[in-house]
Amino acid sequence: MYKTIFHVCLFCVLVCSSCHSQQNRTAELTSKYEFRAVWIATVDNIDWPRKGQYNSEEQKRDFIRILDEHKRSNMNAVMVQVRDACDAYYAKGLEPWSEFLTGTQGKFPSPFYDPLDFMIQEAHARNMEFHAWLNLNRATFKRAGSIMPEHISVTKPEWMIQYDGQKVLNFGIPEVRDYIVQVVIEILKNYDVDGIHFDDYFYPYPVPGQQLNDLDTFRKYGAGYRNIEDWRRSNTDILIQQIGEAIKRIKPYVKYGISPFGVWQNYSPIVKVGSKTQAGTTSYQTLYADTRKWIEKGWVDYIVPQVYFERSHPKVPYKVLTDWWSQHTYGRHLYIGHGIYKIKSGWNNAEATSQLRLDRSNANIQGGMFFSSKCLTENYGGIQDSLRASLYHYPAIIPPMRWKDSIAPKPPQRVIALKDNGLNKLVWQPGEKASDGNENVYFAVYRFEKAEKINLERIDKILYVGRDVTFLDYTSERARGYVYAVTSFDRLHNESTPTMVVVNYGDTR
Repeated sequence: MYKTIFHVCLFCVLVCSSCHSQQNRTAELTSKYEFRAVWIATVDNIDWPRKGQYNSEEQKRDFIRILDEHKRSNMNAVMVQVRDACDAYYAKGLEPWSEFLTGTQGKFPSPFYDPLDFMIQEAHARNMEFHAWLNLNRATFKRAGSIMPEHISVTKPEWMIQYDGQKVLNFGIPEVRDYIVQVVIEILKNYDVDGIHFDDYFYPYPVPGQQLNDLDTFRKYGAGYRNIEDWRRSNTDILIQQIGEAIKRIKPYVKYGISPFGVWQNYSPIVKVGSKTQAGTTSYQTLYADTRKWIEKGWVDYIVPQVYFERSHPKVPYKVLTDWWSQHTYGRHLYIGHGIYKIKSGWNNAEATSQLRLDRSNANIQGGMFFSSKCLTENYGGIQDSLRASLYHYPAIIPPMRWKDSIAPKPPQRVIALKDNGLNKLVWQPGEKASDGNENVYFAVYRFEKAEKINLERIDKILYVGRDVTFLDYTSERARGYVYAVTSFDRLHNESTPTMVVVNYGDTR
């Protein structure tokens, strides 16, 4: 039988520095706010679904397995690739089903389901953000096994540039940019995504001996530009800005992020801007992507440079590049892209974990992403073990984006403590809507000793983060008194004031 112990609400919190007596000694304490994400790549069946796994129920079970693995590592977001090559992993859109999902482009899943709906629901059930990751430029894949007659590369050949054995979209054509924006709009209208995410594919990476054949397009649309390079960069600027405007217009709470190649531009005595690196490829000069400009102008909400370089790299040292990015955030979020796939080809666990610790020492870095999912689920070099035992031992809250929403939600209501087989059980109800109409989306439970003062910044005091309105404290002891604080969060991770529950010493009811 459940029994009410004691209930009291407090709306002021005091600061304390004492530690939980039973915390894991190997766990590393850090800020409670940290973005922890993983890329789940679908192109060429890198992470999901498995190659040849075309039964829908098997795909679902495997995706649930992947999410559960990442949840146990206290990840709080997934970036899932839902558009590989002008195709789709969702039913309600402009483009055909991906061949990597069903084996043949345009073929429906069997038994039928909408993977994007399913994946969003499963991620949200685990209180993880779901960012729809789209490839921006690729129309066909080199090793494509099938292209249907209705595919955009067939119906709009004039929109294509043939390059390196595949077709890419020509960003210089206004109708192409409009089409890409419409693809994004269909996702926004039909799916409950938390973010729209693009990787580093803008204009294609150069291949020796090949020319990017868009000179005719430049002659048609490039009036007023000094050269074709400036025009290409402008095309990408326009597209990035158009997508951002569509997101703000349709669902302003949806985040917009880009993960570019790590180096924006190398510093030189002539250029005098950029990181003090010597990269052979740069976003600005090679891919015609002025990524620093996008975050400076506020066109994107976060940027994730792919810093896939070790700390001792002779030309692009990890810390040099991350320090440069941290000086160019312009009030937006900076997450670092970690290339843990390299653990299989030379890196070791110490390199990856040391990079994470460097990130945490820099106040302008709010978290990181890992490429790719299977590197964690297959525990390359013991990296997943390290995350669970120390670096990500405690759960973390996704950092709020105050420029999108700065209004805190209302606190949980009617929080009570009960006994369940000698353990403390908390139950509560969501708070009312905030002044901006936002509701309680998820909750956190903190636990303190009776003698402690309350400090909600203590990550080691968080016992639970999730969407349920009940919590059973399996580590509670009969003969101890505790103070529990329950807070609520809105969709953009603003936290309410706490509602407090005191469990008295020695209560054994």
